[in-house]
Amino acid sequence: MRTAAMLLGVIGGLFAMLVGFFSYGYTEIASSHAAFAETFGAVENADLIRAASFLAPLFAIAGGAMAISRALWGGILLLVASGLIYYAFGFGVFTMFPIGFCLTAGLLAIAAGRPDEPKAHF
Repeated sequence: MRTAAMLLGVIGGLFAMLVGFFSYGYTEIASSHAAFAETFGAVENADLIRAASFLAPLFAIAGGAMAISRALWGGILLLVASGLIYYAFGFGVFTMFPIGFCLTAGLLAIAAGRPDEPKAHF
C-alpha cells in the first residue's frame, strides 16, 4: 500500500505541476497585459492560484516520497495537496487526475499504517 501511495502521489504531483505551470503563467499574462485579460478573462484571486500552483505539486511529491517511511505525514500532505488543487482550480478535465491520484494516495498512505510494519504511526 505504501508503494502504491508513493507512485500515485508522485504521478499526481507531476500532473499538478503541469496544471500549476499553465495556471501561474495565465495569471502572469493576465496581470501584465490588459488586452489579454479583456479577451480571455481576468483571474479573481491570482495570489491563491499562484500559491496553489507552487504548493500543491510540492506537497504531493513530498507526500508521495514520504509515504514509504512516514505514511501518516505523507498521507496528510497528499490529502492537503488534493484539497488545495480542488479549492484553487476546481474539478475539471485537467484537474481530475491530480485530485484523484493525490486523494487515493493519501488514503492509501494513511490506511497503510498498521499492516506493513510492526511500528505503526498510530
